[in-house]
Amino acid sequence: MEEKLKQLKAILGEVSDINNAIALLDWDQQVNMPPGGVEARGYQIATLSNLAHVKFTSDEVGKLLDEFQPLAEQLDPDSDDARLLRVTKREYDKQTRVPSELVIEFAQVTSVAHNAWQEAREKNDFASFAPYLEKIFALRRRYADLFAPYDHVYDPLLDDFEPGLKTADVLAIFSELRTQQVELLKEIASRPQVDDSFLRQPYDEQKQWDFGVEVISKMGYDWKRGRQDHSAHPFTTNFDIDDVRITTRILPDYAASAFFSTVHEAGHAMYEQGISKALRRTPLAGGASLAVHESQSRMWENLIGRSLPFWEHFYPRLRELFPAQLGNVDLQTFYKGINKVEPSLIRTEADEATYNLHVMVRLELEIAVLENRLQVKDLPEAWNEKMRDYLGITPPNDSEGVLQDVHWSGGSIGYFPTYALGNLISVQLWECILQDIPDVNAQIRRGEFGELLNWLREKIHRHGAKFEPQELVQRVTGTKIDPAPYLRYLRTKYGEIYNL
Repeated sequence: MEEKLKQLKAILGEVSDINNAIALLDWDQQVNMPPGGVEARGYQIATLSNLAHVKFTSDEVGKLLDEFQPLAEQLDPDSDDARLLRVTKREYDKQTRVPSELVIEFAQVTSVAHNAWQEAREKNDFASFAPYLEKIFALRRRYADLFAPYDHVYDPLLDDFEPGLKTADVLAIFSELRTQQVELLKEIASRPQVDDSFLRQPYDEQKQWDFGVEVISKMGYDWKRGRQDHSAHPFTTNFDIDDVRITTRILPDYAASAFFSTVHEAGHAMYEQGISKALRRTPLAGGASLAVHESQSRMWENLIGRSLPFWEHFYPRLRELFPAQLGNVDLQTFYKGINKVEPSLIRTEADEATYNLHVMVRLELEIAVLENRLQVKDLPEAWNEKMRDYLGITPPNDSEGVLQDVHWSGGSIGYFPTYALGNLISVQLWECILQDIPDVNAQIRRGEFGELLNWLREKIHRHGAKFEPQELVQRVTGTKIDPAPYLRYLRTKYGEIYNL
């Protein structure tokens, strides 16, 4: 049986290699590739996607998994091998429902759609992108229907990013969040607004880059196993545990954007760099889910990177780099400025108190299109209407509205809820960190992150995808994903900033 387990792991390693090659091609498309290469890149990614799919769904893999069922029941249920067999069987059962033709078509359409989205956003031309998006939604419906009967058409898509979670679970969580976050926004709006004008002026782009690099180096991002580049939309990708790359986007007239994007992506990357090397080249060599992944990036970006102890350490250095912009701005003013609550157009720049509402807009629109209650061509108007309802603002154009996110062009429908769920998990974990490392804020104030990163490595990172998200969260915190800690956090933090 040991020999057959080696045989299975060898096949899974080859599938992992192919998928990592696809990720490399995708990274290159977003960072380096000339626009003219888009059609050829679509074919390349489609070919490799099909190769990975065919190899993973082969009869050989199915036969090995069937033979391993008695063995799996004898193993320690938390062992690497037991979890590998369980996760592989689950993914095999899903992928064997998907025909190769759909895999190829989806890869081709989304590869071309990415460049179409970039061009449409630059030209504020949703109509030029709409035909691609219609194809993508149609392909996602076809994919979901392969898993019928389901409770909701969105369930199979959500499950790809959040294993085991149902649409009804997400909607219930969001319902509780929405009411209390809207109430908090109204209270904040009744108070005098804080000043962040010092952030909205010219900042040298190279110095922005250098400061971000300096900070994430201290946090623990390993440059021997990573690098940073520019892209239209910041992202993290990995081709192995020892090759995890990030990108950022620098805005010359808004210093906060690049910094918090860099810290956010470094949070994702440090998760991937912390996965046990025993799991490499297997389906376990990745995050537990997108929400758990997002908990790491949002923790570093917000709970740490927007905290007062953090800036008590780093603010003198930032003022040194930008004396003209920050020389007359004291620490408290700066801290309040980077935590200003104000409804805004762009999700990636949104403050903590409004961010989840951006996610709800996208989730509800995705569901409406999948249920055929909304046509793709009508998305801009529906988008603007929901932005007015939830945030009280209307995008002046589609580039700052429905076209702002890259995810739909890549076919990532079912993805957006993970952003808000990640916020919730981050605070649940942070409450545990405060118990286990009582002086963590004092350490952050000194610019020391080693014990904090080691805690995350031990509790979250090293396990990779061994545990489903709800199971992992419950193991660490004692409860499943719960909005209550996050709502307490918002109320406490912004109560102090706005004197509520």
